Amino acid sequence: MKNPATERGFSISGLGEIAIRCIDFDAMTAFYRDTLGLELLADRGGLIFFRLGNGVEGHTAVLALFDAGRDPERGEPQARPSTLHHVALSLSQADQDMACRWFDKTGIGYTVSQFPWIGWRGVFVTDPDGNTVELVSAGWPRIKDA
Repeated sequence: MKNPATERGFSISGLGEIAIRCIDFDAMTAFYRDTLGLELLADRGGLIFFRLGNGVEGHTAVLALFDAGRDPERGEPQARPSTLHHVALSLSQADQDMACRWFDKTGIGYTVSQFPWIGWRGVFVTDPDGNTVELVSAGWPRIKDA
């Protein structure tokens, strides 16, 4: 299969931002801040930014939470359901194991899936709005043609 980046002359190098429209904004903020431990980058009143890590060429990768009942630019009420399937956040194998221990300790339900075709393992939790959050790590056994 031909790499589309070759045709286009550019390729995506990392995660820039994930934005979620939140049904329960306060619960979602608490989940990502207190349960997953993301660092608050900015609180712009109905719009929260969490730092995910160093991005590409100085762009900080972020998770943005938008209050679903407010237009983030004008602050006006709006109703728009989320279309998010899931958010995948990368971490090391050791940190992934620690996350599982944290979830066990705090009673947070999760599932684990292996993706041997690419050598990833995902730990899946659900945030307060019902979105699936995958904590994914690489370096697990890769099985060709899996």
